[in-house]
Amino acid sequence: MQEQLWNIISAVKTQAPLVHNITNYVVMNNTANALLAAGASPVMAHAHPEVKDMVTIAGALVVNIGTLNEYWVESMRLAAQQAQTSQKPWVLDPVGAGATAYRNQVLEELLQYKPSVIRGNASEIMALVKTTSQTKGVDSTHQSQEALEAGLDLSASTGAVVCISGATDLIIYQNQYRSLSNGHPLMAKVTGMGCTATALIGACCAVYSKDFFTATLAAMALMGVAGEIAAEKASGPGTLQLHFLDALHGLNKEAFLSRMQFSGTT
Repeated sequence: MQEQLWNIISAVKTQAPLVHNITNYVVMNNTANALLAAGASPVMAHAHPEVKDMVTIAGALVVNIGTLNEYWVESMRLAAQQAQTSQKPWVLDPVGAGATAYRNQVLEELLQYKPSVIRGNASEIMALVKTTSQTKGVDSTHQSQEALEAGLDLSASTGAVVCISGATDLIIYQNQYRSLSNGHPLMAKVTGMGCTATALIGACCAVYSKDFFTATLAAMALMGVAGEIAAEKASGPGTLQLHFLDALHGLNKEAFLSRMQFSGTT
């Protein structure tokens, strides 16, 4: 399994897939730089006249609802609809699910277009399945393990791979799941790390579209291992961002295989 995950990560570097991001204002630069460091080619396009064409030529679509407005919501709808029509992998990041009625309405509409992968924190995933939950902005008030049952339910009802980020990441598809224990607490002090994870999932799905579960596992393993390496060199959140990009860019097979920690059932 570890070799297969590394092969997917390597394929991102060799194939440089185009990843179309409709994401939030706060993280655009972070997301684009992370995709570039990992070897992918990012594009941020939301104009209605071009969004369907961009989805068509991209390897994958990433939709992040962090900063909503009416124009961008329509861009998301158009893009998700085109991804479904053209059978392109697309990843939904339900930032702040459960926080407002408008946010929940947008998510309900987007789910109709059958995302390939849904990645969020525990509170967001629990809110998506209407589990009693208090969403604290974009932070999680629940641990990922608490949301395992909700993730299994969400995967069963949507047909999507569900990824729950936390100190332990859970990757779920139907009745199977894996957990990853890589990463570092300092990553939570940098805005947009979850959004970066979502974008990396998009890149891995673009090069390994036959199995979104394994592609998601590869992306989250890459994220966690790179975060660990960065934290060992960083003196705080600011330098963590710099070292994280370097780790994504320079990660080698030996370091990846020796650090990756996963368990679970398939």
